Amino acid sequence: MKEKVTVPGIREMKERGKKIAMLTAYDTPVARILDEAGVDILLVGDSVGSVMAGYPNTLPVTIDEMIYHTRAVVRGTKRALMVIDMPFMSYQISVEDAKRNAGRMIKESGAEAVKLEGGTKMKGVIKAIVDIDIPVMGHIGLTPQSIHQMGGYKVQGKMEEQRRKILEDALAVEESGAFSLVLECIPVELAQEITEKLTIPTIGIGAGTHCDGQVLVIHDLLGLLGEFRPKFVKSYVDLIGVISQAVEEYIKEVREETFPTREHSFYL
Repeated sequence: MKEKVTVPGIREMKERGKKIAMLTAYDTPVARILDEAGVDILLVGDSVGSVMAGYPNTLPVTIDEMIYHTRAVVRGTKRALMVIDMPFMSYQISVEDAKRNAGRMIKESGAEAVKLEGGTKMKGVIKAIVDIDIPVMGHIGLTPQSIHQMGGYKVQGKMEEQRRKILEDALAVEESGAFSLVLECIPVELAQEITEKLTIPTIGIGAGTHCDGQVLVIHDLLGLLGEFRPKFVKSYVDLIGVISQAVEEYIKEVREETFPTREHSFYL
């Protein structure tokens, strides 16, 4: 097995100029495949609500759902750093709530770090969680838990005022003690500026190549979400086509009675 990835190890990757590869995972079999392939960070994202449960967005996801899926991913992971998303309203009410929920999620899921959305407004929350020795990954730019405030899934940071605010958010997240920062759907130039200013690694999704690493939702990478494909997504295979072909062949063989054969049957 390759060397276990740790929080200090992720920081060192930025220092060495080695790009960080991060993907989401939600179950044991896929986690095992991704881990053995060499992914550095596995994120059990609250995107589980959209891609696994069919919710319209991430807002309905609960702490219990996050813990359930993270336990499954942990059982399939040996090397990658395990990060769990803190779902909507698990950290926004109070610092005490945030600490209690972060602690519960780490303790019950087996994850090694939490991720939460927000910049300057979450500075105190991030610091409080870090102060009880729970590593925090930040997330700014397009923050899916704020879609109603933002008016939908839109690129952030195109206007000067937005750009300045996102830069302030990035600096606040670093000052609060986070070990890394996700930059979602912001202009390439802004992502480059933030990456050069920060000492902690940036991980981009729709933020260009200058970030210290990249993250994708595994269902997007595998082509499992059909025609819905944001600009920043690259599908490396069309698994819908592969699965459909296999299922159609199965249906055909069942109806023609060519499956099961003697090879797949038991006899006295």
